[in-house]
Amino acid sequence: MSTIVYVEDMEAALAFYRDLLGFGVTFRFPDEGPPAFVALEQGISLALVVDGQIGAHGQPMRLRESRQFELCVYTDDVDKAVGELRAHGVTVLAEPADQPWGERMAYVTDPQGNPVMLCAPL
Repeated sequence: MSTIVYVEDMEAALAFYRDLLGFGVTFRFPDEGPPAFVALEQGISLALVVDGQIGAHGQPMRLRESRQFELCVYTDDVDKAVGELRAHGVTVLAEPADQPWGERMAYVTDPQGNPVMLCAPL
């Protein structure tokens, strides 16, 4: 099972998910030139697809007006992760805070503006 994220800027999406969040690339298409599809893995499978590509169903795959998903990424140190992401220009939506259910949590955005929750057990 994999979640598909449609992106306008593949390089920005890869810089965020691969380089900053540590997802490993498991597949890319095409092999040469700018990728239109990249599969990533870090405990979950994630696929990045360039917006507007024609899908196997013959229809263009398009972004929608509103955000379509929220990703939760567990980390060992939420404060450190937020600091590193902020240093790379990532927008922080909510600063790290302890939650009553026993996690420390913060929110950042990916390059498309989708919310990404960072959390760790207290």
